[in-house]
Amino acid sequence: MLRYTAQRLLGAIPLILGISVISFVFMQLAPGGPDAMFARNGRMSDEQLAAIRRNMGLDKPVPVQYLHWLKNLLRGDLGTSYVQNRPVTRIILERLPNTLILVGAGLGLALVLALAFGVLAAVRQYSLFDHAVNAVAFFGLAMPVFWFGLMLQLFFGVRLGVLPTAGMHATGETGALDLLKHLVLPAFTLGIGSIAGWSRYVRSSLLEVIHKDYIRTARAKGVRERVVLLRHALRNALIPFVTVVGIDIPLYAVGAVVTETVFAWPGMGRLFYDSLAARDYPVQMGILVLSAFAIILGNLVADLLYAILDPRIKYG
Repeated sequence: MLRYTAQRLLGAIPLILGISVISFVFMQLAPGGPDAMFARNGRMSDEQLAAIRRNMGLDKPVPVQYLHWLKNLLRGDLGTSYVQNRPVTRIILERLPNTLILVGAGLGLALVLALAFGVLAAVRQYSLFDHAVNAVAFFGLAMPVFWFGLMLQLFFGVRLGVLPTAGMHATGETGALDLLKHLVLPAFTLGIGSIAGWSRYVRSSLLEVIHKDYIRTARAKGVRERVVLLRHALRNALIPFVTVVGIDIPLYAVGAVVTETVFAWPGMGRLFYDSLAARDYPVQMGILVLSAFAIILGNLVADLLYAILDPRIKYG
């Protein structure tokens, strides 16, 4: 398995390079950058703007700029923010833990509820609970995330006043309990789409497995129903489910942009949105490269989980 992991990581290098080249070229073609930032007040001359571009190395050809950026990337340097005039690496590292907290909470909530709803819906096929889960799933898949977040803010934050509507901590508060209060609404907003889709996928996979011959054999031998369901049926039903989760996990980075913006959560999603509005291209490039690596890593983890769930799968 170690050899397979190493091969996959080495094979991901050309992919990351390709993504970085495309992203860098599009950043260069996009309007804005230092010219738009410093020329907003109309008080800078063309000579002053040219001096700024020369100091930033933006007067050089695009291939030269990319090679310089790539060389710095290999050393862990993602450049300097146009807006904050600070290293991009430091800015991202300041926001990354906040995003990991939100994504971890949303992902954990989605996994627990999707598995619970999916298993119960499969066991109680065509029951009232099954139909209710089906209706909620369609609602969750069709509903815009930003609208759902606003409705949660309106109901729980404004009308009931039981949960905060924005931020990561209240003013002057740094405790874990305050963080949990601020985390409830954005985590549920981030995970609602996955809860809806994954629960239906678990239900379908489990219904397919529980009608297999080996499940009927286990029941005929007198094995308890809970053991048959959890140890034999659910474990095999999770193998295709892992594929869906591995593909969807990187999409949480996309969902975090909307969720963090709606709830003013100080993470990488909010940072990307602010950088996009300010045309701070070095910060955007850094976030795009890290997101590409997260997608590749998520798919790799999903492949490795196959071997854990199904011993018949071997990687050379």
